[in-house]
Amino acid sequence: MTAFPFQLVQRDEPAALMQACSQHLEQCLQQRLSEPSPRPLGLATGRTMEPLYGALVARLQRWPQPQLQQLRRQWLSFNLDDYVGLKAGDPSGYGAYMQKHLGQPLGLGPGQLCLPEAAAADPQVVALAYQQRLAAAGGVGVQLLGLGSNGHVGFNEPPCGAEVGCRVVQLSVATRAQNAGLFGGDPQKVPQSAITLGLKEILEATEIHLVVTGSGKAAILQKLLNEGPSEQLPASWLRQHGRVWLWVDRAAMG
Repeated sequence: MTAFPFQLVQRDEPAALMQACSQHLEQCLQQRLSEPSPRPLGLATGRTMEPLYGALVARLQRWPQPQLQQLRRQWLSFNLDDYVGLKAGDPSGYGAYMQKHLGQPLGLGPGQLCLPEAAAADPQVVALAYQQRLAAAGGVGVQLLGLGSNGHVGFNEPPCGAEVGCRVVQLSVATRAQNAGLFGGDPQKVPQSAITLGLKEILEATEIHLVVTGSGKAAILQKLLNEGPSEQLPASWLRQHGRVWLWVDRAAMG
Protein backbone atom coordinates (compact mmCIF):
# COMPACT_ATOMS: atom_id res chain seq x y z
CA MET A 1 0.00 0.00 0.00
CA THR A 2 1.31 3.44 -0.93
CA ALA A 3 1.25 6.38 1.49
CA PHE A 4 -2.26 7.60 2.25
CA PRO A 5 -2.75 10.57 -0.10
CA PHE A 6 -6.01 12.14 1.13
CA GLN A 7 -7.36 14.04 4.11
CA LEU A 8 -9.89 11.52 5.37
CA VAL A 9 -13.18 12.54 7.00
CA GLN A 10 -15.35 9.60 8.01
CA ARG A 11 -18.78 9.41 9.63
CA ASP A 12 -20.83 6.32 10.38
CA GLU A 13 -24.00 7.52 8.71
CA PRO A 14 -24.45 9.37 5.38
CA ALA A 15 -26.52 12.16 6.95
CA ALA A 16 -23.78 12.97 9.44
CA LEU A 17 -21.21 12.91 6.65
CA MET A 18 -23.25 15.38 4.58
CA GLN A 19 -23.51 17.72 7.53
CA ALA A 20 -19.75 17.65 8.02
CA CYS A 21 -19.02 18.17 4.34
CA SER A 22 -21.62 20.92 3.93
CA GLN A 23 -20.16 22.73 6.94
CA HIS A 24 -16.74 22.75 5.29
CA LEU A 25 -18.21 23.96 1.99
CA GLU A 26 -20.10 26.69 3.81
CA GLN A 27 -16.80 27.89 5.28
CA CYS A 28 -15.26 27.87 1.80
CA LEU A 29 -18.13 30.01 0.50
CA GLN A 30 -17.79 32.44 3.41
CA GLN A 31 -14.11 32.81 2.64
CA ARG A 32 -14.83 33.45 -1.04
CA LEU A 33 -16.95 36.48 -0.11
CA SER A 34 -13.81 38.32 0.96
CA GLU A 35 -11.77 37.42 -2.12
CA PRO A 36 -11.58 40.09 -4.84
CA SER A 37 -11.55 37.57 -7.71
CA PRO A 38 -12.62 34.16 -6.41
CA ARG A 39 -12.18 31.19 -8.69
CA PRO A 40 -15.43 29.48 -9.72
CA LEU A 41 -16.75 26.40 -7.99
CA GLY A 42 -16.56 23.00 -9.66
CA LEU A 43 -19.78 21.04 -9.16
CA ALA A 44 -20.92 17.47 -9.66
CA THR A 45 -24.25 15.70 -10.00
CA GLY A 46 -25.63 12.29 -9.10
CA ARG A 47 -27.36 10.65 -6.17
CA THR A 48 -24.41 11.20 -3.83
CA MET A 49 -24.63 14.96 -4.29
CA GLU A 50 -28.38 15.36 -3.69
CA PRO A 51 -28.26 15.17 0.12
CA LEU A 52 -25.06 17.21 0.16
CA TYR A 53 -26.68 20.04 -1.80
CA GLY A 54 -29.73 19.79 0.45
CA ALA A 55 -27.62 20.18 3.57
CA LEU A 56 -25.61 23.03 2.03
CA VAL A 57 -28.73 24.94 0.90
CA ALA A 58 -30.20 24.64 4.41
CA ARG A 59 -27.04 26.18 5.84
CA LEU A 60 -26.89 28.99 3.30
CA GLN A 61 -30.55 29.89 3.75
CA ARG A 62 -29.79 30.65 7.39
CA TRP A 63 -27.29 33.35 6.42
CA PRO A 64 -28.18 36.99 7.07
CA GLN A 65 -29.83 38.46 3.97
CA PRO A 66 -26.98 40.87 3.08
CA GLN A 67 -24.49 38.02 3.16
CA LEU A 68 -26.78 35.74 1.16
CA GLN A 69 -27.34 38.47 -1.44
CA GLN A 70 -23.59 38.87 -1.80
CA LEU A 71 -23.22 35.12 -2.27
CA ARG A 72 -25.85 35.22 -5.02
CA ARG A 73 -24.15 38.11 -6.81
CA GLN A 74 -20.75 36.42 -6.65
CA TRP A 75 -21.78 32.86 -7.49
CA LEU A 76 -20.17 31.23 -10.51
CA SER A 77 -19.86 27.48 -10.91
CA PHE A 78 -18.92 25.04 -13.65
CA ASN A 79 -20.33 21.55 -13.74
CA LEU A 80 -18.11 18.64 -14.60
CA ASP A 81 -20.23 17.29 -17.40
CA ASP A 82 -23.51 16.80 -19.20
CA TYR A 83 -24.97 14.36 -21.71
CA VAL A 84 -24.74 14.93 -25.45
CA GLY A 85 -27.97 15.11 -27.41
CA LEU A 86 -30.53 16.00 -24.77
CA LYS A 87 -32.72 18.99 -25.58
CA ALA A 88 -32.24 22.15 -23.53
CA GLY A 89 -34.35 21.89 -20.39
CA ASP A 90 -34.70 18.11 -20.59
CA PRO A 91 -35.70 16.97 -17.08
CA SER A 92 -33.14 14.16 -17.27
CA GLY A 93 -30.28 16.56 -18.04
CA TYR A 94 -27.90 18.01 -15.52
CA GLY A 95 -29.09 21.57 -16.13
CA ALA A 96 -32.49 20.58 -14.70
CA TYR A 97 -30.74 18.75 -11.85
CA MET A 98 -28.70 21.82 -10.90
CA GLN A 99 -31.70 24.13 -11.07
CA LYS A 100 -33.67 21.81 -8.80
CA HIS A 101 -30.99 21.31 -6.18
CA LEU A 102 -29.15 24.67 -6.19
CA GLY A 103 -30.42 27.23 -8.68
CA GLN A 104 -34.03 27.52 -7.54
CA PRO A 105 -33.45 27.15 -3.77
CA LEU A 106 -30.68 29.77 -3.77
CA GLY A 107 -32.19 32.12 -6.34
CA LEU A 108 -29.27 31.92 -8.76
CA GLY A 109 -29.42 33.38 -12.24
CA PRO A 110 -29.29 31.20 -15.40
CA GLY A 111 -25.73 32.22 -16.26
CA GLN A 112 -24.31 31.40 -12.83
CA LEU A 113 -24.58 27.61 -13.05
CA CYS A 114 -22.50 26.81 -16.12
CA LEU A 115 -22.78 23.50 -17.96
CA PRO A 116 -21.67 22.34 -21.40
CA GLU A 117 -24.30 23.10 -24.08
CA ALA A 118 -24.85 19.45 -24.76
CA ALA A 119 -27.79 20.09 -27.13
CA ALA A 120 -25.54 21.90 -29.62
CA ALA A 121 -25.00 20.45 -33.10
CA ASP A 122 -21.22 20.01 -32.72
CA PRO A 123 -20.30 18.75 -29.25
CA GLN A 124 -16.56 18.84 -30.04
CA VAL A 125 -16.78 22.60 -30.57
CA VAL A 126 -18.82 22.93 -27.39
CA ALA A 127 -16.22 21.01 -25.38
CA LEU A 128 -13.43 23.31 -26.55
CA ALA A 129 -15.53 26.41 -25.84
CA TYR A 130 -16.39 25.14 -22.35
CA GLN A 131 -12.72 24.48 -21.61
CA GLN A 132 -11.82 27.99 -22.76
CA ARG A 133 -14.65 29.58 -20.77
CA LEU A 134 -13.49 27.88 -17.57
CA ALA A 135 -9.88 28.91 -18.19
CA ALA A 136 -10.95 32.52 -18.78
CA ALA A 137 -12.77 32.46 -15.42
CA GLY A 138 -9.55 31.42 -13.68
CA GLY A 139 -10.02 27.66 -13.41
CA VAL A 140 -11.77 25.80 -10.63
CA GLY A 141 -11.27 26.76 -7.01
CA VAL A 142 -13.14 24.19 -4.91
CA GLN A 143 -14.03 21.03 -6.87
CA LEU A 144 -16.69 18.51 -5.80
CA LEU A 145 -16.42 14.94 -7.10
CA GLY A 146 -18.27 11.67 -6.80
CA LEU A 147 -16.67 8.32 -7.53
CA GLY A 148 -17.97 6.10 -10.31
CA SER A 149 -18.26 2.36 -9.76
CA ASN A 150 -15.52 1.82 -12.37
CA GLY A 151 -13.30 4.53 -10.90
CA HIS A 152 -14.34 7.43 -13.10
CA VAL A 153 -14.52 11.03 -11.91
CA GLY A 154 -16.60 13.35 -14.01
CA PHE A 155 -17.24 11.21 -17.08
CA ASN A 156 -13.57 10.33 -17.43
CA GLU A 157 -13.95 6.64 -18.15
CA PRO A 158 -10.99 4.24 -17.92
CA PRO A 159 -8.50 4.22 -19.46
CA CYS A 160 -7.76 7.91 -18.88
CA GLY A 161 -4.53 9.81 -18.33
CA ALA A 162 -3.89 12.76 -16.04
CA GLU A 163 -3.25 15.23 -18.88
CA VAL A 164 -6.51 14.67 -20.76
CA GLY A 165 -8.64 17.83 -21.01
CA CYS A 166 -12.28 18.67 -21.68
CA ARG A 167 -13.71 16.57 -24.48
CA VAL A 168 -16.53 14.37 -25.79
CA VAL A 169 -16.48 10.85 -24.33
CA GLN A 170 -18.31 7.59 -24.94
CA LEU A 171 -20.00 6.29 -21.79
CA SER A 172 -19.43 2.73 -20.66
CA VAL A 173 -22.22 0.23 -20.11
CA ALA A 174 -21.47 0.35 -16.37
CA THR A 175 -21.77 4.13 -16.23
CA ARG A 176 -25.01 4.19 -18.19
CA ALA A 177 -26.46 1.56 -15.84
CA GLN A 178 -25.27 3.54 -12.80
CA ASN A 179 -26.93 6.73 -14.10
CA ALA A 180 -30.20 5.20 -15.28
CA GLY A 181 -32.14 6.63 -12.34
CA LEU A 182 -32.75 9.95 -14.12
CA PHE A 183 -34.03 8.05 -17.16
CA GLY A 184 -36.76 5.97 -15.58
CA GLY A 185 -34.32 3.24 -14.59
CA ASP A 186 -33.64 2.24 -18.21
CA PRO A 187 -29.91 2.26 -19.13
CA GLN A 188 -30.84 2.20 -22.82
CA LYS A 189 -32.35 5.67 -22.47
CA VAL A 190 -29.12 7.12 -21.08
CA PRO A 191 -27.24 8.94 -23.88
CA GLN A 192 -24.19 7.12 -25.17
CA SER A 193 -21.88 10.13 -25.02
CA ALA A 194 -21.22 13.19 -22.88
CA ILE A 195 -19.04 16.28 -22.61
CA THR A 196 -16.78 16.21 -19.56
CA LEU A 197 -14.01 18.24 -18.02
CA GLY A 198 -10.86 16.16 -18.04
CA LEU A 199 -8.44 15.19 -15.31
CA LYS A 200 -6.34 18.14 -16.45
CA GLU A 201 -8.97 20.69 -15.39
CA ILE A 202 -9.88 18.74 -12.25
CA LEU A 203 -6.27 18.52 -11.07
CA GLU A 204 -5.82 22.27 -11.59
CA ALA A 205 -8.42 22.98 -8.87
CA THR A 206 -7.25 24.64 -5.66
CA GLU A 207 -8.77 21.90 -3.53
CA ILE A 208 -10.81 18.78 -4.28
CA HIS A 209 -13.54 17.07 -2.27
CA LEU A 210 -14.28 13.45 -3.18
CA VAL A 211 -17.53 12.25 -1.61
CA VAL A 212 -18.13 8.49 -1.46
CA THR A 213 -21.08 6.80 0.24
CA GLY A 214 -22.69 3.38 0.31
CA SER A 215 -21.53 -0.23 0.20
CA GLY A 216 -21.79 -0.23 -3.59
CA LYS A 217 -18.67 1.95 -3.74
CA ALA A 218 -16.64 -0.02 -1.19
CA ALA A 219 -14.75 -2.19 -3.70
CA ILE A 220 -13.68 0.66 -5.98
CA LEU A 221 -12.79 2.84 -2.99
CA GLN A 222 -10.46 0.13 -1.66
CA LYS A 223 -8.75 0.01 -5.05
CA LEU A 224 -8.34 3.78 -4.95
CA LEU A 225 -6.84 3.66 -1.46
CA ASN A 226 -4.49 0.77 -2.15
CA GLU A 227 -3.27 1.25 -5.71
CA GLY A 228 -1.02 3.86 -7.26
CA PRO A 229 -1.93 6.17 -10.15
CA SER A 230 -3.17 4.31 -13.22
CA GLU A 231 -5.05 5.03 -16.43
CA GLN A 232 -7.30 2.10 -15.53
CA LEU A 233 -8.45 3.94 -12.38
CA PRO A 234 -8.98 7.59 -13.37
CA ALA A 235 -9.70 8.70 -9.79
CA SER A 236 -6.22 7.50 -8.80
CA TRP A 237 -4.68 10.58 -10.44
CA LEU A 238 -6.10 12.55 -7.49
CA ARG A 239 -3.19 11.12 -5.51
CA GLN A 240 -0.94 13.61 -7.28
CA HIS A 241 -2.87 16.69 -6.18
CA GLY A 242 -1.96 17.26 -2.54
CA ARG A 243 -5.18 18.96 -1.38
CA VAL A 244 -7.86 16.27 -1.64
CA TRP A 245 -10.44 15.64 1.07
CA LEU A 246 -12.02 12.18 1.05
CA TRP A 247 -15.47 12.18 2.66
CA VAL A 248 -16.73 8.66 3.36
CA ASP A 249 -19.38 6.87 5.38
CA ARG A 250 -18.95 3.55 7.18
CA ALA A 251 -20.57 1.52 4.41
CA ALA A 252 -18.21 2.86 1.75
CA MET A 253 -15.15 2.03 3.83
CA GLY A 254 -16.30 -1.60 3.91
